[in-house]
Order: sequence, then structure tokens, then C-alpha cells
Amino acid sequence: MFSPTFPPERVLADMRIIRIGEASAAETSPDVVGAKAANLARIAALGLPVPPAFVLPIEFCAAIARGDAAARKDLVDGLEEGMKFLERASGRIFGDRRQPLLVSVRSGAARSLPGMLDTVLDVGCTPAAVRGLVRMTGNPSFAHDCRCRFLESYGTTVLGIADAAFVERRDQLVAAEGIGSGQALDCEALEQLAASYEALIEREDNAIPEDPMEQLAAAAEAVYRSWGSARARTYRQIEHLEFLQGTAVTVQAMVFGNNGVAAGAGVAFSRNPSTGGAEPVIEVLFESQGEDVVSGRRTPQTEDAIARSLPAVAEQLRAALKRLEQEFGDVQDVEFTIENGSLWFLQTRSAKRTKQAAVCIAIDLVREGCIAPAEALRRLNGVDLKSLVHERLTEVGPPAARGIGASIGIAVGRATFDADSATRLAKSGDPVILVRPNISTSDVAGFAACAGIVTSVGGRTAHAALVARQMGKPCIVGCTDLAVDAVQGSCRIGTNAVNEGDWLSIDGGTGSVYVGRGEIAADQPAFDREEIARWRRQAAAVTAERSTA
Repeated sequence: MFSPTFPPERVLADMRIIRIGEASAAETSPDVVGAKAANLARIAALGLPVPPAFVLPIEFCAAIARGDAAARKDLVDGLEEGMKFLERASGRIFGDRRQPLLVSVRSGAARSLPGMLDTVLDVGCTPAAVRGLVRMTGNPSFAHDCRCRFLESYGTTVLGIADAAFVERRDQLVAAEGIGSGQALDCEALEQLAASYEALIEREDNAIPEDPMEQLAAAAEAVYRSWGSARARTYRQIEHLEFLQGTAVTVQAMVFGNNGVAAGAGVAFSRNPSTGGAEPVIEVLFESQGEDVVSGRRTPQTEDAIARSLPAVAEQLRAALKRLEQEFGDVQDVEFTIENGSLWFLQTRSAKRTKQAAVCIAIDLVREGCIAPAEALRRLNGVDLKSLVHERLTEVGPPAARGIGASIGIAVGRATFDADSATRLAKSGDPVILVRPNISTSDVAGFAACAGIVTSVGGRTAHAALVARQMGKPCIVGCTDLAVDAVQGSCRIGTNAVNEGDWLSIDGGTGSVYVGRGEIAADQPAFDREEIARWRRQAAAVTAERSTA
């Protein structure tokens, strides 16, 4: 058993990896392997399809972050042992030129920190592996796309090159090729983009090792180090999670949502985390990888798109969501990949939800016999039911634009276009609305400062939308009639020009955006207060009975 603490000068034991996907039982406590890996092991134990993986424990996080040489040697030894397991389990060879195995390198603390820590995808995608992917799949566009994704992921996360530099290179190529908005790059363009990325990395006096094991070690160290990033520290402070001791690192065989039309990546909630409604919320991007969905940079499609293209997968996914909710006794937030028409599960966790959704969900789970009233009360501890009201806007006229409601609630505030400005303007006393083309978890300080959020792209399942719900911030995503010029500090909403400091009003339930300062009216919400009061009376009676026994 590993200790979750990190005395600075302690000599650590040899790295012991935890395998996921083999029959033998393993220690999967979240305090050891992180909540992500612990839950992944439970998914695999249910017999649901999970790509094989292994975990480097939380114990090594602080030692790796401070550059401990002995810990780094143990890490390399652990990675070598783990990759032998993945090669056996997958039947592929890491970085091979014929049957290449690529892996993802992901974080995972004992408690969920959605999007706050780093991930490196497609590790092992060397030039030789690109040739191997072409041989293996007959799809050179897919192979070069994986190479581009790896170069960008490794360049930003491991080498510290600004993401904007890669975006600029892609935009330049798209403009030069005359490719329309939303149109995919062809094989030749992807090969050119990979060469452009390589030139960018070399210009920054960096180099990506050709040895896939060196890539893997560097990626694992970078994920461990991301525990100390500004956004991760800010999030832990906001959510009072300073007691957490670090992150584990999960290395998992890649399954590919970017290889053909019968492939995609998505996120699903077993119930609506914004309203508490019983219907699942499912979003997918075809011919994509998971980061495309959770980054919020693209607006995904709904469950209907899966049902039309891959009805058997849609049915399997719905059944799995129900089973996972029953297994974990709570609403689940699930990441999945579809590869060649087959469904794979990459993660599940209890979903971040609004306070109103938390109440509605707790009542429904008790009525369904999934949890006891005592557990429901525990989950609602700290939720002030009297403060939960149904808000609506008045005196605002018709909406200037509509998007996708990602987090319910009403917000009225002054427009601002970046996290720093949101923090600055909020200190003046007026509420602010953060308006962005897209939002990332690096904007977390702006989330905390603002009253509401609006973006032109993204979906309800993006990491930033999850954080907004957790913080109780109304959030609208995928507002196609919104065009933001963050440099100039202005935007256009429908036909309306809006500058920094102008008043906006938003309804996170309907996805409506209004130009101007509306009034907020409040009504009582629809949930059953009397049922919760009855639980409390029953709990008080049990406590009184025990005290007199």
C-alpha cells in the first residue's frame, strides 16, 4: 500500500504500476491511482469495453515535479514494465512500423479536476509509426492526422510552446489551401501541416525524440508537473481541494475516433446535469479524438447523430449509461470513443451539476431506489433550499441570439472578453458576463469572477461547461450568431455591436442572449420540498431514537 503523502526527502519505493484490463485484482483506491483510474477499473470489471491501461501512482507526483533522479529512474522502469503489458494486451508494438501501438498519457487526482491537468495524446506517433498506421489501416489521412495531433499535444504540453503558435500554422495552411470553414484537411495538407509543426518546434530550439519510450517518459513527467500549473492551483483553491496530494498518470492504448466515418469521440451524461432531467445528454464529434469534444473549440452533434449513423452503438451507449449510474449510484459523466463502429469507454465520474439539478436528481434517485434518503441528504448538505429559485428575465425584449444552454440560471452584467478583464471589472462592483469565441479551463479565474458565460462554439459536455455548472454560473455555448474580437474588446451579437462594459442579459436555460440590462424575477422551483423535509424528519427521529437507546 502506498502512502498518499510526500515527505520531501523520503526515499520512495520502486514504482509499482497498476494494470487495468487484466484478470488479476489490483489496488485501485483513488488515493493511490486517482479517481479516473479507479473508476476505469470498475468499468472494466463490469465487462464494458475499456482499452487496456496501466497507472503510475500518485505517490510519485511530488518527487517527479521536484526533479528527483531516483524517482525518475523508477518512473522509467515502471513505464517499461507497463508498455510490455500494453503490447501483450493489444497485440501491437509501441512505435512499430507495421503494427504500431500509440498511447494516451492522462492525469487523475483522487478527486475530479476536470480539464485542469494536462493530457498528451498519440504518444509513440513517430515517422515510422505513421508508416505503420498507413499499412495497418490503409488510411494515410488518418495516419498524418495522428502525427499532427501528437506534435501539437507534445509541443504544447511537454515543450511549453504556446498553443496559439500551432493554431496560427493551421490557419495559414487552411488559408493557403482555400479550405472552407469546417472542411477537413486532405492527406497532402495534413502531411504539410505536420512538416510545418516540426519546423515550428525546431525554431523554438526544441526537438521531439524519435525513441517512443523517451517521448513517453517526457509526457508522463509533464503530466505529473501539471499538478503545479496556475489553473490547477487556482481551481483547487476555489473548490477547497488544497488537501489533495497530487495526480496519478494513466497510460492507455489509443482507440481512434478519427479513423473514418464510423468513428468519433464524445461525452455523455446519464441525466441532464443542468436541469436534473432524467434523459441523458450525449454529444459526439465524428472523425475526431476526445480532446476535440472537451476542449470546447468545436460544437458537437447530439445523440440523434449517433442513432442515425450507428444505431447499435447508440443503443449500447444508452444501456451502458444506465448500468454505470446503477453501479456508482449517481449521475455519471462518461467519455467514450467509437472506433470502426465499436464503442469504447475511457472514463466515468460523478457529474458536476447545478444546485437545482442536484436537488432534482437526489429526489429521483431516492424514488427509483438507487440511493437511500440519508445518502440524498448527505449529497445535499450545504445546499440552501430556500435560496434556490427559478429566475426569469423581464423587460429585455426579443433575444439578440440563441445558443445551447449549458448551465441554467439568469445573469445580467457588463460584457468582458477575457479572464483578466473579467476579474478586473468584477472588482468595480458590477457583475460581468464573460464572452469568448470558446473557453478553456485556463480561464478558471475568469469563471470565478463572472456572473455568466457565453461562447460562440462548444457543447454542453466541454470541460469549461462542467466547471461553470459546478460553480453555479449560467452558461451558453455554441452561439453561432456571436462573433468575438477579443483583441479589440468587442463582439457582434446578431446585428448588435457590443463593447466592453456594455450590458448583456443571458438565460442559461433557454440559451437566449439579450443586449441590454434586463430585470430578474424569481419564482419557486418545481422540486418537491416536502419530500426533502420528510427525509429530514425521518433522519431526526432515527437520531433521537439512537440517543435514547
